[in-house]
Amino acid sequence: MMNKDPNKGYVALLGWCLNAIDAAEKFDRRYVVVAPDWAEDYCTEHNIPYIPWNFERLNDRSMEIAQTLKDKGVDVAIPLYEETVEWAGAINSVLLDNPRLLGQSMLMRDKSLMKRRAQLGGIRVGIFEEAHDRRDVIHFLKRVNQTLLKLDGDPNDPIHLKAFDKAGCLGHRVIRTPDDVDAIPDEEFPALMESHLDGWEFAVEAWIHNGKIRFLNISEYVTLGYSVFVPASPELESLREQITREVEKLIRTFDIQFGFIHPEYFITSDETLYFGEVAYRPPGFKVFELLERAYGFNAYQGLILAFDPKTSEEEIEAFFPTEVVDAKGHAGCFGVYPRRRVVSRLEIPEATEDHPYFEYHELTGPLQEKVTKRNAFGTHWGLVYFFGEDPVQMRDLLKAQQELDFYV
Repeated sequence: MMNKDPNKGYVALLGWCLNAIDAAEKFDRRYVVVAPDWAEDYCTEHNIPYIPWNFERLNDRSMEIAQTLKDKGVDVAIPLYEETVEWAGAINSVLLDNPRLLGQSMLMRDKSLMKRRAQLGGIRVGIFEEAHDRRDVIHFLKRVNQTLLKLDGDPNDPIHLKAFDKAGCLGHRVIRTPDDVDAIPDEEFPALMESHLDGWEFAVEAWIHNGKIRFLNISEYVTLGYSVFVPASPELESLREQITREVEKLIRTFDIQFGFIHPEYFITSDETLYFGEVAYRPPGFKVFELLERAYGFNAYQGLILAFDPKTSEEEIEAFFPTEVVDAKGHAGCFGVYPRRRVVSRLEIPEATEDHPYFEYHELTGPLQEKVTKRNAFGTHWGLVYFFGEDPVQMRDLLKAQQELDFYV
């Protein structure tokens, strides 16, 4: 365990993430993990500072966690998952004596409020509306296609239906016909509906301190929900200036002074950028781990620095590498979904294992033989990691994985 500096910030990590805990353990800040009570035995056994808290329950005791952390001398709370973003906003509004932080975290959690706020800030978004039932979805599908001057018999332009407050691909459906609408279960309402944006989707990870971007990574999605690599290809990186301006506009619009954001954008064929959504937490698909592989810095420690109000300017400047030029190569990963309905074992395809860019995988044998039908985007069964010099080869390699069977 590294020596902790009492003059630097004391941070609370909200949620359970072993890589984040490991990073905090090896860093010079005091920290405490706030996680559900199932984490207690592990924390006791490994000497991890820990406070039990149930993030599911919002009730009259909700202020208690902020008070507990304040009494311990904690300076700031860092959300590690979507479900802890609101908690972090509420806790930080107490710890940092800034009530606006709670409102800000609500905007980061409610996708329809988020889009409205972005629109007010002059940020381009697609058409969106809230749906309370299936009738609203059919009405929106018709209106969007009427706007696009579709004729009878033309295939519909799809619309997207998303949960208001879930992370990433969870609860995301693509709707093309009234039949697709019938398949939506009641419990998914209310939801957000959006027009489909044709274009290249990508994500950004931005560490912010004193209202300024300190490190900005562009993550290239090869196929949404399947694969990503960092840093992006020269093609996408050529738009870095334009992307940076958009992210700065987002920081101003949402009044973000510190911490970390993970926005997603679409870029159309004429290089117009559209804002998709923004999260105030680390991205999925192990992008922090990919960044460490590509650049050598620990992104979770960067997260702690960006959140800590006691971080100095010198410290931040010394910590982050220079984007793109300091990368030793491109790191990518692929999320595996079984392609067959019945599987009996895990078998890594030779084409994957023998590729010079292949590094390792986190796949385990199947827990059940029958593969459950994927609802919406679903959750992958594990990740396969790659690293190499050539971004084009990386992109083709990640694309090719979609045609292979890892479970047979």
